[in-house]
Amino acid sequence: MTPRPGALAGIGNTPIVRLSSFPGPDTAEVWVKLEAANPTGSYKDRMALAMIEAAEERGDLEPGQTVVEYTGGSTGSSLAFVCAIKGYPMRIVSSNAFAAEKLQTMRTFGADLELIHSDHGIHPELVPQMIARAAEIVAETGGYATDQFNNFDSLNGYREIGSEILSQLPAEIHGACLYVGVGGAFVGTTTPIKEAWPDLIRTVVEPAESAVIAGGPAGTHRIEGGGVGFVPKMITPDVYDRLDAVSSEDAFATAREVAVTEGVWTGPSGGANILAATRLARELGPGHRVVTVQPDSGLKYLGGDLYR
Repeated sequence: MTPRPGALAGIGNTPIVRLSSFPGPDTAEVWVKLEAANPTGSYKDRMALAMIEAAEERGDLEPGQTVVEYTGGSTGSSLAFVCAIKGYPMRIVSSNAFAAEKLQTMRTFGADLELIHSDHGIHPELVPQMIARAAEIVAETGGYATDQFNNFDSLNGYREIGSEILSQLPAEIHGACLYVGVGGAFVGTTTPIKEAWPDLIRTVVEPAESAVIAGGPAGTHRIEGGGVGFVPKMITPDVYDRLDAVSSEDAFATAREVAVTEGVWTGPSGGANILAATRLARELGPGHRVVTVQPDSGLKYLGGDLYR
């Protein structure tokens, strides 16, 4: 494979650590993949690079063409990072409902950022509004839409997480718990592990306030990175084995606690992941192994309510 230019070579090969105390006694092992080690501090670097490289290979993305995306934060940061290195202009539709640090990161990498205002956090109408506005920009400019909810190229990047976990943990893995946004991280990460260990229990994690995958009503919540108010196209009944709903309050509390007890510093979705993995670990008991992911760094949330 042709070496990737500049900081793109730093994407992937992230460490994995075992939680030492948070799960409590008499539980399965809980292992956390530290995706904050990627260049922009998020596993979305993998997704962004995979989408851009696949579009380049097919000839769908031409040199100098504007890339357009709707995003709650980390996808936009990662796409802006990749596009800056590769020389593509970037236009992003986001919202003030998401962390200011993420929005500023997009601007830092040169993205043209348009915000849809929300006084109510991440509500069910917000992401559809963002999607509609991004489609208008594509029509107006002739830009290339990465369209993350419908772009299965992202799986190429996320499969690397699962493959790396298998190489880092050669013993059997019994459970995997991941918060669902687009669905690519969940499907991409769990697929190689399920192929290696068919008895793997794949747990979809979603906000208790908007547990739509479980059939509940869409609602407003504060766990960024997911809970978009509809079931993503990539999440079909065959790709998961169970569901776990985590409240915003519990996700925040877990993120704060594991920062202090384990030194694993993450955002609300990371808190939700770790809490769900711990719940499964307590059910499975000693002699078992559960994996999850730190999606991003706690640095992205210092200005909001999580660490205030």
